[in-house]
Amino acid sequence: MTYKPTLVIALCLCVQAQIFSQTVSEESLDEVVVSDSRFELKRENSGKTVIKISSQEIENNQGRTISELINTKSGIEINGSRSNAGQNLGVYVRGGRNRQVLVLIDGVQVSDPSLIAGEYDFRLLDLSQIESVEIIKGASSTLYGTGAASAVINITTKAASAKKMRTVFSTSLGTNQTATDQNDNIADINTNVAFSGTLKKFTYRAAFSNQSTDGLSAVISEANEKDAFSKYGLNTSFGYNFSNAFSLHIYGNYSDTKSEIDGYDSNFSLADTSDEFNSTQVRVGVSSQFKYSNGSLNLNAAFSEYERELVSRFPSTFKSSNVVLDVNSKSVFDESFYTIFGLNVIENRATFSANETFTIVDPYANFVFVSEFGLNINAGVRINNHNVYGSNFVYNINPSFAIPSKEGYTKFFASYSTSYITPTLSHLYGDFGANADLDPEENLTVEAGVEFKLNSDFRVSGLFFNRKENNTVLWIDGGYLNAADVLHARGVELELDTTVADRLSIQMNYSFTEYKESLARRIPKHKVNFQTGYDISKATFASVSYQYTHQRFENSFVPLLDSFRIVNLYLSHSALKDKITFFAGIDNLLNEAYEDVPGYATKGRNARVGFKLIL
Repeated sequence: MTYKPTLVIALCLCVQAQIFSQTVSEESLDEVVVSDSRFELKRENSGKTVIKISSQEIENNQGRTISELINTKSGIEINGSRSNAGQNLGVYVRGGRNRQVLVLIDGVQVSDPSLIAGEYDFRLLDLSQIESVEIIKGASSTLYGTGAASAVINITTKAASAKKMRTVFSTSLGTNQTATDQNDNIADINTNVAFSGTLKKFTYRAAFSNQSTDGLSAVISEANEKDAFSKYGLNTSFGYNFSNAFSLHIYGNYSDTKSEIDGYDSNFSLADTSDEFNSTQVRVGVSSQFKYSNGSLNLNAAFSEYERELVSRFPSTFKSSNVVLDVNSKSVFDESFYTIFGLNVIENRATFSANETFTIVDPYANFVFVSEFGLNINAGVRINNHNVYGSNFVYNINPSFAIPSKEGYTKFFASYSTSYITPTLSHLYGDFGANADLDPEENLTVEAGVEFKLNSDFRVSGLFFNRKENNTVLWIDGGYLNAADVLHARGVELELDTTVADRLSIQMNYSFTEYKESLARRIPKHKVNFQTGYDISKATFASVSYQYTHQRFENSFVPLLDSFRIVNLYLSHSALKDKITFFAGIDNLLNEAYEDVPGYATKGRNARVGFKLIL
């Protein structure tokens, strides 16, 4: 019998947790958030419930992928993250799809213009090279432009060490098997090494990462055919602080993935095949900051190039590139009025039957007012200038009111935000179902909620959202068309983060998401995450996590995918004054069998062990 948690049960179970030691709690007393305003504001002055994945949380998830970690957060479902490492990922936030979720790396938009949704492929990233992640949900187009309709995922990579030379080496070994093929062979190997340091005014960092997996078939197969996956990554960055006011950084990264995948046989049915999917990314960029008396002038620019190759009965190669430039001026007046004025320029290029391109030039402005009596207002405007679709105006108003107490606050917040999503190059000119007459998609998000925080030991929040979609781009009868009906995605998100008795900490979240007019494809109506951790000693940490994913609609042929539950264990121990850390984990402890993507294999019980060495 399928279990259907009610809202009351979910409130009791609520769900997701990460542990923080007493030291971390002390550091988070004045927790700040950045992504919802681009300024460092205290959480109580933010009009959103920003999700923060800290460096400590990343440390406590060694051996996992960034998509697996983000998938534990409220309102988010990353379909395919529990499958073969080469599986395509679908990112669904508040009922939105890939093209409605914008990804930033170190403040710069990243996307592959040749992909159907124009999204960024999380498989190109390595969690070991990431310092922190902030996630804001809801329309954020005024600050970040087209595509920021349901969420912005802001990723910050690791910075150079303050020491002259610091070396970090980590490796892990694990199994990679389904619930029905528990062979316990070592089939997942991750290795990472990074060198960084500071020499007076000069900073440097270079890191190499490698992942190699085998043992898991892409599709569900009685033959248990093995489909390998490998990934190589190189990241470099160099900086120079010319003075206390002026700094310059340049960076570059290269990623290469090779995936053995399964496709369709001559009867157009999923089958074990010898197909391959290979992808490379080259990215270089520069960032600079000039500080003045009450603010700064900031520049971020990057060039990215992508190449994807599909080796199958229907082979294809895709090449694309983009240039992103963002320049802005930020000012702070009396620590109560914050302003940012900027210009964002994007040029996307992709090769299909011909070379296609479009450009976007967006001026934008955002204002934050923090009063002495608890009222906070975050508001902004942007004019989206597209060379095909002309100009479009988007705006945002996000008031909040914080009532301080002796040891915390109660905050009420609301927002009314619009966003504008232009069709991708693939939608307009691609090889499959392209339609040059598509209209842009327009989104409106309304949300309201409350957050209560007591010191750094207890935080609970809840909100309701309603998101309206006009001109939704859908695949209909062999091609892309704008939906005739207006769609409404609505839902509830609850979060709890608490520390009990110093050493014990719990995080939980519950999400309810649905479309008013239709079933939401691949999006669970109910999702629960729970994780609790315990600092056994100053050197030893242990955690257990639980995730419940409700049944999901797929299509008329596969009406529902069954709900499932996953339990994970994790243990780490540091020695030699934290110079070396040993870690181990078991995912899907109960060996639950389920489908994440119809017809494709998912991971059963898997174990991993590893260590990290700092010199």
